[in-house]
Amino acid sequence: MTTLSPAVSRNLWIGLMTIASTVTTLVLACATPFPALAALAAVRVRRNEGLLLIGAAWVASQLVGFCVLDYPKNSNSIAWSVALVMAAVGSLIVAQFSVAKLNGVHVIARLVVAYVAAYVGFKLVVLGWSFALDDGWAAFSAKILLRQFVRYGGILVGLVILHRLLEVAGVRGVQPAAVHA
Repeated sequence: MTTLSPAVSRNLWIGLMTIASTVTTLVLACATPFPALAALAAVRVRRNEGLLLIGAAWVASQLVGFCVLDYPKNSNSIAWSVALVMAAVGSLIVAQFSVAKLNGVHVIARLVVAYVAAYVGFKLVVLGWSFALDDGWAAFSAKILLRQFVRYGGILVGLVILHRLLEVAGVRGVQPAAVHA
């Protein structure tokens, strides 16, 4: 088994999680699964690594959106781009806060708590931006909320499997985070 340096492991993990989320975004034609990424990061890595992951995934999603999917280049699209990064960071912070005192709890339970918190946090920030921009209300129908919750949850399961495969392959530095600092 090859053991990589902590810095290489961290960067490899962030890169692979970013690529995986980007691929799922393209394949499923859905928004980047920020709540899934936030939940996994909250349980598995330190805060700064989680922020790097969220930032990398956001940059990748914007590049795909504006360069591949030809998002309109107007003030509304730029505003939603800012809204998404704020929602993604908020999602991570809420997920980290939700599991901060659950260190003795089984990792699956912590992941479930982190995911629910991340999803709610993400949607609350997006809701705030919907009010501010008077746009995006369709994303809050019960049907869409449920579909996104289930889809992102499924993506989270896939990311957890990928994470475990990385551990088995010797990518260290992606062990459960003891301290979120």
